[in-house]
Amino acid sequence: MDGNIIILINATLPPIALTKFYHLKNIFRLVAGIHLRYIYPQIAKGTYTLLTLQTAMKALHVEITNELQAHIAVVKRDEEYSKSPFHYHPELELVYIKEGYGTRIVGDKLDNYTAGDMVFLGANLPHVWLNDEIFYKGFTYLRSKSIVVYFNKDVFAKGFYQLKESGKINDFFVRAGRGIKVTGKTMQKIAEKMEVLVDMQGFDRIIGLMEILHILSTSKDIEYLANELYTGVILQSKPDRLSEVYTYISNNFFKDISLEHIAKVANLTPPAFCRLFKQRTNKHFIEYLNEVRISKACKYLLESNLNISEIAFSCGYKTLSNFNKIFKKSTGLSPKEYRQKAAL
Repeated sequence: MDGNIIILINATLPPIALTKFYHLKNIFRLVAGIHLRYIYPQIAKGTYTLLTLQTAMKALHVEITNELQAHIAVVKRDEEYSKSPFHYHPELELVYIKEGYGTRIVGDKLDNYTAGDMVFLGANLPHVWLNDEIFYKGFTYLRSKSIVVYFNKDVFAKGFYQLKESGKINDFFVRAGRGIKVTGKTMQKIAEKMEVLVDMQGFDRIIGLMEILHILSTSKDIEYLANELYTGVILQSKPDRLSEVYTYISNNFFKDISLEHIAKVANLTPPAFCRLFKQRTNKHFIEYLNEVRISKACKYLLESNLNISEIAFSCGYKTLSNFNKIFKKSTGLSPKEYRQKAAL
């Protein structure tokens, strides 16, 4: 196990008993080098406290809104198992587990989770959701389903947080540095609003998020996750090879970007890059590149007077027919229909 030493502080349970509570091989496969020295099981509560006595956590640093090309990103996931590694990011995050169960790590706290789990995470708080071992055996009846909202605190201007009316939301963001589990009626109410938020766009999405934040910041149906003394400081982190890739694509989407070139940006061979990109995004590189290009094309269709041919070439497409084909596959409309519908 990567040289890590696991000690169970409970003489009544042999070390092998840990596998009943926590699927260790998936920790070391997905948690990317976390140094576990002691796991103290609080059997009565069904929770665990994670103590790191060496080199702290090696968490992957990512930038979600950059990756998803959105200031407020709402993602609906339906996977065989949760595929995100142990990571942290500057964005705040609201997670609602619709289906699935396993173990959740937030900061220095390990907990079991099931469907209905809802957690709000502050900026740069390390976390991961790991499904139980059975999810990795390919059973089709088991799914990991969730809705996740990402946004950067800076999406609202500094003046917003200076308002008296925004005081509770600002305080909630600070408290979320420990991770906050949302329970009871508040969880049910927020879950309903998140289902609606998935389909919201533009200013409606901002209003929807504000409503959710107001409810969360005034609710008493909350539990803190990480220890009160947890600093959130990560002494050692793994650089995210894909951060440079997302930035490069965002700045150069209009260019001819080959697989060989983008692999060099990530400092990987093309096969290694393809494996990593698919693992992290559940998409092939060309799929993601087309998503970015079509997103830019939609913006041009709405905000410029460029004709469709000019937009196609401005977004990196060499032929108009290929652009039209990919645009319709992505949006369900032709570029001309998209512009006409937006003008109504």
